[in-house]
Amino acid sequence: MSGLAIAGVGIAALLVMLALRVPIAAAMALTGFAGTWAVLGSPAAGLSQLKSLSFDTFASHSLSIIPLFLLMGQIATRSGISAALYQAAADWLGHRRGGLAMATVGASAGFGAICGSSLATASTVGQVALPEMRSRGYSDRLSTGVLAAGGTLGILIPPSIVLVIYAILTEQNIVKMFAAAFVPGLLAVLGYLIAVALTVRLSPGSAQPTPRVPVSARWRSLAKVWPAVAIFALVMGGMVGDWNWARPGTQALFTPTEAAAVGALAMLVYGIVYGGLRWRGLSEAILETASATGFIFLILLGAQMFNTFLAYTQTPQALAEWVQALGIAPLGILAAMLLFYLVLGCVMDSLSMILLTIPVFFPIIAAQEFGLSPEEVAIWFGILVLIAVEVGLITPPVGLNLFIINRLAPDVPLRATYLGVLPFLAADLVRVGLLLAVPGLTLWAVGWIG
Repeated sequence: MSGLAIAGVGIAALLVMLALRVPIAAAMALTGFAGTWAVLGSPAAGLSQLKSLSFDTFASHSLSIIPLFLLMGQIATRSGISAALYQAAADWLGHRRGGLAMATVGASAGFGAICGSSLATASTVGQVALPEMRSRGYSDRLSTGVLAAGGTLGILIPPSIVLVIYAILTEQNIVKMFAAAFVPGLLAVLGYLIAVALTVRLSPGSAQPTPRVPVSARWRSLAKVWPAVAIFALVMGGMVGDWNWARPGTQALFTPTEAAAVGALAMLVYGIVYGGLRWRGLSEAILETASATGFIFLILLGAQMFNTFLAYTQTPQALAEWVQALGIAPLGILAAMLLFYLVLGCVMDSLSMILLTIPVFFPIIAAQEFGLSPEEVAIWFGILVLIAVEVGLITPPVGLNLFIINRLAPDVPLRATYLGVLPFLAADLVRVGLLLAVPGLTLWAVGWIG
């Protein structure tokens, strides 16, 4: 049996295991082990991966950024930042029609900038915003739809764990990936705000304005979130900013790993001083970070075993050559991949999608001619993939964020949430089309990085 035939059987077996609810880390590891055995004809070759790949994968200094950003997000979750962000946004926007829904978008963006997780953003902000919107007469459709969509901002607005994983897989600069996500992230927030405004205009009964909050109270609520803003500015400004005035463009204040460590420490201080964080909350944050890190690292190891198997069969190179021979326009190939991500996002979490598909798709995209440098193509493709993955999380009928919100509001029919998320899906599709047609929107901020 040829290497490509073995790869085909292996991929089919992997999909069957995933359909049977086998954990993706185990499914990829088993497929990688059995596939390597089949290609090389020896079980010893598969077993040797457990020794060499484990060390090569986990000895990477770049991976230390993951538990640090996870810890930063876990401490933020337990420090009341989401409530403070939502209250500030509600005080400033609540008197407008649909203002609380707009405040939810703003709070989700702010919390996502600290947390880096879509599901955590949807769940944490939802616990604060959903009761408030429903008590003020907002429709279930709008309330749950805006929460599901707002949660997706967690994986796009930097720092993003999924973006870090993509950068490591494709050997890209993490700081440049973060910079590239800024404009798409702002476009996402703007698109969601427009979606809310259009929804309440077309359906006036879906939202009612709240009484105007005095200006003094607005400034007080805004003052409560300045530490969160300062932490975000410190982390991102320290990585992206140019701090060597003598030689512009040569020196950032922090490496990504150092920035993550500083962010985690700053968030700890904030939690203790302002958020009422105590030992129990800190211990829970540490345990959750350890659990999530172990989960991610196991998936990474499984993915490495699976990717090694594919490399032995030369499947990525063969697919790249086959696609090149088809003569399809590069933008057509890219659009087809993004459509695949939209569908796959309905049934799989974002990290699993990235680890499973990037080793196959990236060589195909790298072989296409878009009129950009190889680094620009890699960065542009990564942001587009991340957005497509994020859109998949809210695509009916089985987008994962929809079920997160349904757990927070079990009395709301899923059909109402499906209908509520449609305007935000439309905004996302417009944004994907815009970034696909104008790569400069993604790459503009990358030019700031020396």
